[in-house]
Amino acid sequence: MNQPKFVTFIFTAATTGERLDKALSAAPQIMSRSQATSLIDRGFVTRNNQPVKPAHKTTTGETFQVCIPLEEPVEITPFALKLNIIFEDTDVLVVNKPSGLVVHPAAGHRENTLVNALVHHTNNLAGGFHKTRPGIVHRIDKDTSGLLVVAKSDIALRSLAKQFKNKTTHRVYWAVVYGLLRNPSGSITSYIRRHPVDRKKFASEKLHGVTAPTGKLAITHYDVKKANQAGLSLIHCKLETGRTHQIRVHLSELGHPIVADPIYSTTHRIRSFKSVHMRQQVENVPHLMLHAAELGFTHPTTGKRLQFSQPWPDELLPFLQELQFV
Repeated sequence: MNQPKFVTFIFTAATTGERLDKALSAAPQIMSRSQATSLIDRGFVTRNNQPVKPAHKTTTGETFQVCIPLEEPVEITPFALKLNIIFEDTDVLVVNKPSGLVVHPAAGHRENTLVNALVHHTNNLAGGFHKTRPGIVHRIDKDTSGLLVVAKSDIALRSLAKQFKNKTTHRVYWAVVYGLLRNPSGSITSYIRRHPVDRKKFASEKLHGVTAPTGKLAITHYDVKKANQAGLSLIHCKLETGRTHQIRVHLSELGHPIVADPIYSTTHRIRSFKSVHMRQQVENVPHLMLHAAELGFTHPTTGKRLQFSQPWPDELLPFLQELQFV
């Protein structure tokens, strides 16, 4: 009978002073910081038989016991959805995800996700640590459209995970936002965590009086590409980090929420338009105007640099044409 794995970690001077969750994430048995945090929070990481915290600072020679539990078998129901696959070989798959499609099964979305559609499309997806997320290296929000790379082999999964961790991937999002930005370009840096009141939202800790940040560092670089006299702007956002809702949080906190954002924008932004026609146009936008338009990474086995781009989805084109943004 299979048993859980027990691994002993002894930290060297190279990791001294690092948070425990970050230090453990480099281990091949763990691979990601989120997995390390999950193991710590569930009590599977101990020092001298005592539980520890993710923020524990490691010191040279410290020894930790890690129990890597067996995952329960998970059956993922195939979903017969026609996918817009941009590139595919034996190692990776690049898909253009439509808005409204959840990336992987979770509470409230057990079926009809991108993962279910991928399972229907191919039997070859990297396993990884999350049995409900085969092949998934990174995610984009349900409401966001655009490019996603999927790992079809374990080698590809490890390589791509390392590239995202080391920030060597290229990710650019396009967004249409309310208002005219004061600066044509800039960077937004904050520590993001789940909103303390509204659990559907995320927020920067500095907005809530936190002096010792516990959230995750989030960095977004933006460039204004076009502006409309009605008071809307087309911007490109380049991600240095990839946190949940990162661009949506950063732009809304900057005072320029994304058009048709059901969480971070309010209807008063629509009412502020002087033009009745423009108010009607904005009200009829079918979904969030955030699109993962550019994606670049190094192929896990060939070493070739791959770069992909996709235009705005067709359903947004009439509004974009009205604004002269396309």
